[in-house]
Amino acid sequence: MKKVDAKKLYYLFLIFIFGSIFGWFFEGIYTYLRKGIIINHSAVVIGPFNMAYGLAAIVLTASLIKYKDDNNLKLFVIGFIGGSILEYLMSIGMELVLGFTAWDYSAKPFNINGRVCLMYSLAWGLLAIFWIKAVYPYIIKIIDKLDYEIGKKIAVALAVFLIFDFALTFSAVERARKHENGIPPQNKYEETLDKTFNKDYLKNMYNNNWEN
Repeated sequence: MKKVDAKKLYYLFLIFIFGSIFGWFFEGIYTYLRKGIIINHSAVVIGPFNMAYGLAAIVLTASLIKYKDDNNLKLFVIGFIGGSILEYLMSIGMELVLGFTAWDYSAKPFNINGRVCLMYSLAWGLLAIFWIKAVYPYIIKIIDKLDYEIGKKIAVALAVFLIFDFALTFSAVERARKHENGIPPQNKYEETLDKTFNKDYLKNMYNNNWEN
């Protein structure tokens, strides 16, 4: 069995983290400019982490790194196809795990089962160019400047935190559904969820689709 390259995993994980935060910021600005409202596009209840963009950062990096010096059209096509496939799979995965997806493109033209559509597939193509040409090189410089031993500790701490955050998010969604059905909290923990990561909080995160 081939030995896992720890340093490669380290780089991939930090790229995932940077991508998650970049995506959260990017989509938040886009929503504000388009609708004039602030939406927390995080996938978890604590922190600015949009894992869809984190996964996209890894997929786009792996798909585009050897073509980073090629023409933009090739990068666009790879991003268009790769991003669309990833978004479709993430939509299915989110539905299986949480019972909903945070987006529905059924009303948009040229969509496939409401999971992907032409407009956002085009956006994936443009994002691929922007990512590999402008964002990725900057992120790599930051990671390279970080002391590896310190970076590993930061990565481990972030990984542990995200596991906790995922578990908290899942329980918050389950509790919000029970609250919606009139089931009272059974303990202090559920009372706290009702006051903090409740239906309104989740609807802001998941574009009002969490309960579908």
